[in-house]
Amino acid sequence: MKNPLDPRHTKRQKIVEDLFKIDFHKQRVGDYAKKVILNKDFIDKQIENSATQFPIAKINRVDLAILRLAVYELLIEKSAPKKVIIDEAIELAKEYGGDSSPAFINGALGELIKHDKSSAV
Repeated sequence: MKNPLDPRHTKRQKIVEDLFKIDFHKQRVGDYAKKVILNKDFIDKQIENSATQFPIAKINRVDLAILRLAVYELLIEKSAPKKVIIDEAIELAKEYGGDSSPAFINGALGELIKHDKSSAV
Protein backbone atom coordinates (compact mmCIF):
# COMPACT_ATOMS: atom_id res chain seq x y z
CA MET A 1 0.00 0.00 0.00
CA LYS A 2 1.73 3.11 -1.19
CA ASN A 3 -1.22 5.50 -1.19
CA PRO A 4 -3.70 5.58 1.72
CA LEU A 5 -6.38 6.74 -0.72
CA ASP A 6 -5.97 3.68 -2.96
CA PRO A 7 -9.55 2.41 -3.52
CA ARG A 8 -8.51 -1.20 -2.84
CA HIS A 9 -7.05 -0.14 0.50
CA THR A 10 -10.10 1.89 1.51
CA LYS A 11 -12.29 -1.09 0.56
CA ARG A 12 -10.21 -3.35 2.82
CA GLN A 13 -10.44 -0.79 5.63
CA LYS A 14 -14.25 -0.89 5.44
CA ILE A 15 -14.27 -4.71 5.41
CA VAL A 16 -11.99 -4.90 8.47
CA GLU A 17 -14.25 -2.42 10.26
CA ASP A 18 -17.31 -4.54 9.40
CA LEU A 19 -15.60 -7.75 10.54
CA PHE A 20 -14.57 -6.07 13.78
CA LYS A 21 -18.08 -4.74 14.45
CA ILE A 22 -19.77 -8.07 13.81
CA ASP A 23 -17.83 -9.64 16.69
CA PHE A 24 -19.61 -7.29 19.09
CA HIS A 25 -22.99 -6.54 17.54
CA LYS A 26 -25.32 -8.29 15.16
CA GLN A 27 -25.72 -5.64 12.51
CA ARG A 28 -25.72 -5.13 8.80
CA VAL A 29 -22.37 -5.49 7.10
CA GLY A 30 -21.24 -5.19 3.50
CA ASP A 31 -21.54 -8.03 1.02
CA TYR A 32 -17.82 -8.77 1.06
CA ALA A 33 -17.75 -9.05 4.85
CA LYS A 34 -20.73 -11.43 4.61
CA LYS A 35 -18.67 -13.69 2.33
CA VAL A 36 -15.88 -13.74 4.90
CA ILE A 37 -18.34 -14.48 7.71
CA LEU A 38 -19.91 -17.35 5.75
CA ASN A 39 -16.46 -18.99 5.66
CA LYS A 40 -15.58 -18.10 9.26
CA ASP A 41 -15.25 -21.69 10.53
CA PHE A 42 -12.79 -22.63 7.77
CA ILE A 43 -10.90 -19.34 8.13
CA ASP A 44 -10.64 -19.61 11.91
CA LYS A 45 -9.31 -23.16 11.60
CA GLN A 46 -6.58 -21.88 9.26
CA ILE A 47 -5.73 -19.10 11.73
CA GLU A 48 -5.55 -21.60 14.61
CA ASN A 49 -3.21 -23.79 12.56
CA SER A 50 -0.98 -20.81 11.70
CA ALA A 51 -0.90 -19.09 15.08
CA THR A 52 -0.85 -22.18 17.27
CA GLN A 53 0.24 -20.34 20.42
CA PHE A 54 -2.83 -18.07 20.26
CA PRO A 55 -6.34 -19.54 20.50
CA ILE A 56 -8.94 -17.54 18.55
CA ALA A 57 -10.50 -16.30 21.79
CA LYS A 58 -7.17 -14.76 22.86
CA ILE A 59 -6.40 -12.90 19.62
CA ASN A 60 -7.03 -9.16 19.66
CA ARG A 61 -10.33 -8.55 17.81
CA VAL A 62 -8.79 -6.06 15.39
CA ASP A 63 -5.98 -8.48 14.54
CA LEU A 64 -8.54 -11.26 14.13
CA ALA A 65 -10.61 -9.17 11.70
CA ILE A 66 -7.48 -8.41 9.65
CA LEU A 67 -6.42 -12.07 9.66
CA ARG A 68 -9.89 -13.25 8.64
CA LEU A 69 -9.92 -10.91 5.66
CA ALA A 70 -6.38 -11.87 4.63
CA VAL A 71 -7.02 -15.61 4.96
CA TYR A 72 -10.21 -15.24 2.93
CA GLU A 73 -8.33 -13.39 0.19
CA LEU A 74 -5.39 -15.84 0.26
CA LEU A 75 -7.22 -19.16 0.35
CA ILE A 76 -10.73 -18.59 -0.96
CA GLU A 77 -10.92 -15.57 -3.24
CA LYS A 78 -7.36 -15.72 -4.64
CA SER A 79 -7.81 -12.61 -6.79
CA ALA A 80 -4.59 -10.81 -5.83
CA PRO A 81 -0.99 -11.91 -5.49
CA LYS A 82 -0.15 -13.34 -2.06
CA LYS A 83 2.54 -10.71 -1.43
CA VAL A 84 0.02 -7.93 -2.05
CA ILE A 85 -2.52 -9.45 0.34
CA ILE A 86 0.08 -9.92 3.08
CA ASP A 87 1.44 -6.38 2.59
CA GLU A 88 -2.07 -4.95 2.82
CA ALA A 89 -2.78 -6.95 5.99
CA ILE A 90 0.40 -5.60 7.58
CA GLU A 91 -0.52 -2.04 6.58
CA LEU A 92 -3.99 -2.49 8.10
CA ALA A 93 -2.35 -3.82 11.28
CA LYS A 94 -0.17 -0.70 11.43
CA GLU A 95 -3.26 1.50 11.09
CA TYR A 96 -5.70 -0.31 13.37
CA GLY A 97 -3.69 -2.65 15.59
CA GLY A 98 -1.28 -2.31 18.46
CA ASP A 99 2.50 -2.13 18.39
CA SER A 100 2.91 -5.89 18.02
CA SER A 101 0.08 -6.36 15.50
CA PRO A 102 2.11 -6.00 12.27
CA ALA A 103 4.66 -8.61 13.40
CA PHE A 104 1.91 -10.97 14.61
CA ILE A 105 -0.07 -10.65 11.36
CA ASN A 106 3.09 -11.14 9.28
CA GLY A 107 4.11 -14.21 11.29
CA ALA A 108 0.68 -15.84 11.19
CA LEU A 109 0.25 -15.26 7.44
CA GLY A 110 3.82 -16.40 6.81
CA GLU A 111 3.07 -19.69 8.59
CA LEU A 112 -0.17 -20.03 6.63
CA ILE A 113 1.65 -19.59 3.32
CA LYS A 114 4.45 -21.94 4.34
CA HIS A 115 1.97 -24.72 5.06
CA ASP A 116 -0.37 -24.03 2.12
CA LYS A 117 0.40 -26.58 -0.56
CA SER A 118 -0.80 -24.33 -3.39
CA SER A 119 1.34 -21.42 -2.25
CA ALA A 120 3.36 -19.54 -4.80
CA VAL A 121 4.09 -16.14 -3.33
